[in-house]
Amino acid sequence: MTQHVEVGGLRIGYERAGTGPAVLLAHGFVGDARSTWGRQIEALSDEFTVVAWDAPGMGGSSDPPEDFGMDAYADCLAAFLRALQIGRAHLVGLSFGAALALATFHRHRGLASSLTLVSGYAGWLGSLGRDEADVRLARSLEASQLTPDEFVAAMAPSMFSPSAAGENLAPFLDSVRAFHPSGFRAMARASYPDQRHVLREIDVPMLLLYADHDLRAPVSIGEAIHGAVRGSELVVLTGAGHASTVEAPDDVTRELRRFL
Repeated sequence: MTQHVEVGGLRIGYERAGTGPAVLLAHGFVGDARSTWGRQIEALSDEFTVVAWDAPGMGGSSDPPEDFGMDAYADCLAAFLRALQIGRAHLVGLSFGAALALATFHRHRGLASSLTLVSGYAGWLGSLGRDEADVRLARSLEASQLTPDEFVAAMAPSMFSPSAAGENLAPFLDSVRAFHPSGFRAMARASYPDQRHVLREIDVPMLLLYADHDLRAPVSIGEAIHGAVRGSELVVLTGAGHASTVEAPDDVTRELRRFL
């Protein structure tokens, strides 16, 4: 069941289950906590306190200003964890959530017990290059003007592999359809800046989990981050696309449990 807490004037929705070491699950550019991480919340709560938040501008959370920026998202996440009386957590992020995990590690040293980037970027600019990052930002801002059904049609093809089972994707696609246009624009702008400078600072265990059918964050991005972070571990899932937590939940859960 979704709970809420006030953080810095924003109403933040979240899911919480289990007891034990804290694990923070951060969803991606579309979707929300439950639709992205539902299977992992249920599976990992036997060993961990699992918290999955709806980022400002998504799901059950209120919209931030459109110029919120990644630093503000990171500060909000840190304040959110403090509000839940969590002083240290394993940070696990999908896509945008992975970039958020990097920013949070950078700005709030000592908060992260470990980092797991699932199909993540060191910022669009850092991982895609300027030309592709510019195109992705422009297309995202344009997509924010679409109707809900048009938005799903625009986003869904790049989220999954061609063999993804439609019935398993329905709850996630429903959450995509319920996107917040203003919040989506804020997240798009926050996704842009280069975060490669953070990689050389990382001194906690790091898992990089990528998928071989990912059109949005190909394995080459994970390989580049792996090469930049000494001691990091790179795992490539076979047969899954970008939203692997939804398409291949058992594989993702298995790797998270092993790593954590």
